[in-house]
Amino acid sequence: MRSTFSSFLQRRAALALIAAALTAPVIAATPVQGFKVVKSYPHDGDAFTQGLFFHDGFLFEGTGLRGRSSIRKVEIETGKVVQQVDLPAEVFGEGISQWGDRLIGITWTEQTAYVLDLKTFKLWRKFNYPGEGWGLTHSDKELVMSDGSPELRFLDPLTFKELRRVSVTADGKPVDQINELEWVEGEVLANIWQTDRIARIDPKTGRVTAWIDLSGLLPDNLRSSPDAVLNGIAYDAKTKRLFVTGKLWPKLFEIQLTKK
Repeated sequence: MRSTFSSFLQRRAALALIAAALTAPVIAATPVQGFKVVKSYPHDGDAFTQGLFFHDGFLFEGTGLRGRSSIRKVEIETGKVVQQVDLPAEVFGEGISQWGDRLIGITWTEQTAYVLDLKTFKLWRKFNYPGEGWGLTHSDKELVMSDGSPELRFLDPLTFKELRRVSVTADGKPVDQINELEWVEGEVLANIWQTDRIARIDPKTGRVTAWIDLSGLLPDNLRSSPDAVLNGIAYDAKTKRLFVTGKLWPKLFEIQLTKK
C-alpha cells in the first residue's frame, strides 16, 4: 500500500512539472546577425578608441589611457586627425557624445564628465557622477551611459542628473561588460568588451533584440596586442552608414548587417 501511494505521489509530481513547463513563458534564443564590409578606411593604430560618433561629415573620437587620452576630429577617408585636444595626463578618457553644439566626454574612474564646445574643443564645464564611466550616446531627449555593468543609465543632458536605469538582458540573463554605445534608429548598439559582438538593445526594456557577430572583421595578425579589441560604433543617420573600429585598430570599417 505504501509503495502504491508513493508511486501515485511520484506520478503527481511528474505531471505537475510537465504542467509547469507547458505554462512557463518561452524565451526564444536571441538571433545573431552577420555583416558585409562596404568599405575600409585608415585608422590611427595608436588610438585607444573609447568613444566614436559621426557629425557633419567627420568622425569624432575619444581615446583612452592615462597620459594618452584625447578628443579628436577625424577625416573618414584618410584617417587624418584634423583637430585634437588632450585630456589631463591623470585622466582616462572613455565614451563621448554630442549634444547640440557641445561634446560630452566621460572618464573611467575619475567620476568626471567634460563638456567641450563642439567646434573649438574649448572646455565649457564639468559634471560629476558616481561610479565608473564606459560608453556614452544620446537619444533626442537623454544621454545614455554604460559603466561596465548590466545597467544603462539615462541622464539629463544639461545637468547630468540620472533620470532612470534599465537592466540589459539576453535570453533572460544579465549582460555585463557593456562598453561603447551608439543610438541607431531607436535602438542602443553596444560593444561588449573583449568580444567581437555588438548588442542591439531595446532602450525601453533593456532586452537584447539581436547580436551582431563581427568575428573576423579585423584579422588577428593586424591586432597589435590583447587590448586591440572591437570598440567604437558611429552612425550617419542621413545616409544610413554604420561605422565600426576598435582600440589600436589600423582600420575603420563601414559595414552592412546581414542575416546569418
